[in-house]
Amino acid sequence: MKPGKIFGYIMSFVVIILFSGFFAGKDDIYFEISKNIDLFGTVYKEISLNYVDEIDPEKFMEAGIQGMLSSLDPYTIFIDENKKDDIDLITNGKYGGVGISIGIRADKVTVVEVLDGYAAQKQGLRIGDILVKAGGVPISPENIDDISTLVKGEPGTEVELKVLRNGDKDTLTFNLIREEVIVKNLTYYGFYPENSNNVYLKLTNFSRSAGDEVKRALKKLKEEKEIKSVILDLRGNPGGLLDVAVDIVTKFIDKGQLIVSTKGRGETSKKDYFAVQEPMVGNAKLIVLINEGSASASEIVAGAIQDHDRGVILGTKSFGKGLVQTITPLNFNTSIKITTARYYTPSGRCIQKIDYSKDNDIFVNVDSVITTPFSTDHKRLVYGAGGIAPDTTVEYRNEGEITSDLLAKGLIFKFADYYYYKNLTENFSLLKNEKLFNEFENFLSANNYVYTSESEKQLESLIADAKKKKLNDNVVADLENVKNHFEGNISSELRIFKNEILKEIKAELASRYVGVESKVEELLKYDEQFQAALNVLSDDQTYNKFLNNK
Repeated sequence: MKPGKIFGYIMSFVVIILFSGFFAGKDDIYFEISKNIDLFGTVYKEISLNYVDEIDPEKFMEAGIQGMLSSLDPYTIFIDENKKDDIDLITNGKYGGVGISIGIRADKVTVVEVLDGYAAQKQGLRIGDILVKAGGVPISPENIDDISTLVKGEPGTEVELKVLRNGDKDTLTFNLIREEVIVKNLTYYGFYPENSNNVYLKLTNFSRSAGDEVKRALKKLKEEKEIKSVILDLRGNPGGLLDVAVDIVTKFIDKGQLIVSTKGRGETSKKDYFAVQEPMVGNAKLIVLINEGSASASEIVAGAIQDHDRGVILGTKSFGKGLVQTITPLNFNTSIKITTARYYTPSGRCIQKIDYSKDNDIFVNVDSVITTPFSTDHKRLVYGAGGIAPDTTVEYRNEGEITSDLLAKGLIFKFADYYYYKNLTENFSLLKNEKLFNEFENFLSANNYVYTSESEKQLESLIADAKKKKLNDNVVADLENVKNHFEGNISSELRIFKNEILKEIKAELASRYVGVESKVEELLKYDEQFQAALNVLSDDQTYNKFLNNK
């Protein structure tokens, strides 16, 4: 965007606002807007032209916009022309790219997922490949935010990716043709456990195609055999489009039932969304899995299911995002995403956790979020202002500090690559746990793995404090003696948490030997929340008690 165009656009906007101020009924607000736009434009022009050092007018304007928006909530953002693909991804669930997802593993920018059917998969890119260059530009964790713009682009154009593979032994160059990549929202569906009548649906996003994906999956599964129960997994799902959330809920609740209401500025802004079709699995038992990563559209689904007592919500409390955003296109291929409303579950509760208007004098006449109890259809008490609280809380996390440390350092991911390339022809289903774990221990030793437990860190802090305060030498010696018991005890701690470490190793290997769906199934075997859901579904009395069914 050229500086002259930016300034011209601002001035034309000022004229529009000034002119608009003459319409009756909003004189005061339009006068205030026009006055401050004029002031803002004058400050921008004076600094751009007269500041002691030369200013980049475009970046200066963007800084001003970002500063203005930072006084609101974090969901109201300016999207420049370089982020157009992100808009397509949010609204349509598609983008121009090669079909990979990347992340940082062991301080390397690494391919963590390869989508079926796209250029990357067809030409041989693999999970675990380390990205070295994209479009001739060197890649590192420091510029990971720029990789999206380097790899994505117009379908039909070419991008060169250079990767390291097999423990940095192989350097490979791929010339990939970008395609229109449609992101899968439903990353897993099927009867699970395999011989049951329970359907497991793993929904990771709410982009445009999510409703159709769920519809096709349920239709296909119903043709195979009767669906008696459904576990809808929304854990870690950050949300997406409101109308898609409405579409998902419609698959489960009765036609005509209220799903969600939105309300913006003024009473006339209120809008209600109802189920307009008969449900696809209206008689099946339903459990919705949520956690602190379930937000926005995920909470709309969970809130509607809970308020109508249609199913049991299981897991941990959700994120608490009760705000609705609208994306508005602007000039020069830019857009702005603005919070325009709050949403309310069928019982009338807003589940927004953080009050961004608190102690902020920018806001006037703010609707307060009600924290008093609301009632579900079966007269169960539910609460607003803090996310969706599950009907039954079940925690799920790795117990061992060492497991979390191995995951954080990318060593399990790295070992999966090492093992896979060393045993390319091995049958995943025949892997022996003890042999696999022994190889993992040897791998850690060869990579000089050092682990410091939280207890050791606290002891080190106590020893340092004791020395600083010049306590008795015997006290320091006793503390150091205790610390020595922890040191060099990696093997013992690995063995204590062997099962959960093996779970993570086998899940990574499953994705390499078999595919992403196999990785999901491997993790479900050890998933405490999923297993708890199966237990609830198998016990009619417990299931009905949660929902206050008569």
